[in-house]
Amino acid sequence: MRRALFVTLVLLAACKGDRDKCEKACRNYGTLLYWDLADKAIQAAPEAERDALRKRKLGEFSSLLENGVDTCVNQCASANNDKQVECMTTAKTAAQAAECVK
Repeated sequence: MRRALFVTLVLLAACKGDRDKCEKACRNYGTLLYWDLADKAIQAAPEAERDALRKRKLGEFSSLLENGVDTCVNQCASANNDKQVECMTTAKTAAQAAECVK
């Protein structure tokens, strides 16, 4: 029983991706997608309201990113997909980031 548990734990550990790389990828992905949507909403707002909306979106962004990054990192590490992690990390636009997860 103990040996089977040990073997299972070793195999599970071997199947995990690099959590640090996943965190970097998830943060980049989340940032690009969030600000793509936020910038569109800000541009659609009346000019007099844009500064206030940008400030509100900035405060909202930090909270949303911190609340969602752990879930993304866990899924990323479980998937152990180095190609996808690299794509998400190097993406420079929301469109590029979205292509990474298709």
